[in-house]
Amino acid sequence: LLKLNNFYPYLGGTIGFGIRQGNIPRLKEYLMTVNPERYPTNPLVLELWEAIYGCTPFSSGSSSELPFCTGQETIKTQHSAYWNTSSTRITYNVYKGVYAIAHSLHNLISCRPGRGPFSNSTCADNTKVFPWQLQHYLQEVSFTVSGELVNFDAKGDSIPSYDLINWQKGRDGNIELVNVGLYDEAQEVGKELIIYDIALTWPGDQTEVPVSICSDSCTPGFRKAVRRGEPLCCFDCIPCDSGKISNQTDSIDCMACPEDYWSNADGTSCIPKVVEYLSHDAMGVTLIVISVVGACVALAVFAVFLYHRNTPIVRINNSELSFFILISLTLCFLCALIFIGEPTSWSCMLRHTAFSITFSLCISCILGKTLVVLAAFTATRPGNNVMKWLGPVQQRIIIFSCTLVQMIICTAWLIASPPFPYRNTQYQHSKIILDCSVGSDLAFWCVLGYIGLLACVCFILAFLARKLPGNFNEAKYITFSMLIFCAVWLAFVPAYVSSPGKFTTAVEIFAILASSFGLLFCLFAPKCYIILLKPEKNTKQHLMGKEK
Repeated sequence: LLKLNNFYPYLGGTIGFGIRQGNIPRLKEYLMTVNPERYPTNPLVLELWEAIYGCTPFSSGSSSELPFCTGQETIKTQHSAYWNTSSTRITYNVYKGVYAIAHSLHNLISCRPGRGPFSNSTCADNTKVFPWQLQHYLQEVSFTVSGELVNFDAKGDSIPSYDLINWQKGRDGNIELVNVGLYDEAQEVGKELIIYDIALTWPGDQTEVPVSICSDSCTPGFRKAVRRGEPLCCFDCIPCDSGKISNQTDSIDCMACPEDYWSNADGTSCIPKVVEYLSHDAMGVTLIVISVVGACVALAVFAVFLYHRNTPIVRINNSELSFFILISLTLCFLCALIFIGEPTSWSCMLRHTAFSITFSLCISCILGKTLVVLAAFTATRPGNNVMKWLGPVQQRIIIFSCTLVQMIICTAWLIASPPFPYRNTQYQHSKIILDCSVGSDLAFWCVLGYIGLLACVCFILAFLARKLPGNFNEAKYITFSMLIFCAVWLAFVPAYVSSPGKFTTAVEIFAILASSFGLLFCLFAPKCYIILLKPEKNTKQHLMGKEK
């Protein structure tokens, strides 16, 4: 005991597993009756007597040099544990083993012929029991002793059950092995080990769990990273990567969040990802206002032209085509509204087809107007009757035919691979970007390419007619409008490809609005200026450049 006390400052608070202890009824009373007179032929009793009393019984006949016993001797102090049966461990384990064999033998003997567990339902021979037969019954035995359930597995091994022992110093200064928990493999998964925290004593007789002497615990949101070449208690706390969390102290690794979730700023929990699309926020409302203002301006110009439809400047520039252009521009402005809001199957299909058809209609009308302007000035030459091929019917046919081609492309697009809404979780891992996929990239670029083709034809024809005589040569304004239109859409392509998230949609809307405003102001601002502010110039002679 003295030696153990010397080591206690270093080993005190040690925790380990031990064989289960239990109470064996009437064991102490039995030990009190054990003596050489009752068991004269048992050498173990003789050895026990010599060990605890330090003498040799008279009746033993031993040649030991120890003095003889009278039977009235007092047990030596160092062997007082012999009478302590309150916390037996090995003895209790033997006690359970004996009971297990006894139960097995009882079941073996109780076997009824014809209902045995062996071949042909036979029983074991009670006069000649083989170990494998007893093993069979031992695997199936189950009994309770001292409040503990004892049973065995398929191999005949007992189900593991151990006490968790803590080395503590008692009130009297003696060393005690205190039960502070239990391990029982018969319990449910995850509940096999039970620890009684209150009963635990740590090194230095402390009741609180000692803190690592090398590194502090890692809080939630961090993971442990062991330092190479240092003890396991030495580690660094590394913050969890974005998209991963740890919600426990001293986590070894961080857990990845599900696809639709992302880690919070502290890295302790997963929160739903931010869903992003061009909604009715500040940017969306601004674009809506600009779109509505543009449509209202186009309608106001339409009203001005309708009111002054009999004036020379309206009539000389083909009022019917002007009205068609203004209506199509109004639709171009309004189709930008379809791009704002949460994408749906219908809105994705409608936004691209409406945009492409309205712009094709607008450029087709401008193409018709360009051809008329070019033909009108060419028809002044002797013997040239080209104007008879560009009458109102032919103009409508040109507009309808050019727009019909775009409608056919859009129809094939919607049938083969229509646009659809999709959730982009790869561009920004912390966000879910709702957008419209074009479905078929080929169809999308065919639509834009066809509009660009019409614009290029318009630009070339208007450029050829830009120096024709007249104070109001509309070919000049068509040339400027096509330059602006082409510049906007050429700038749109790289911006569309590189813009992230909702800004992709915003760039497309900006291209629609900018090109629509460019066409509206280049084609109609000079005319409205003359109609409203310079009515004295609204004469045929002035417009034809023949005014003296």
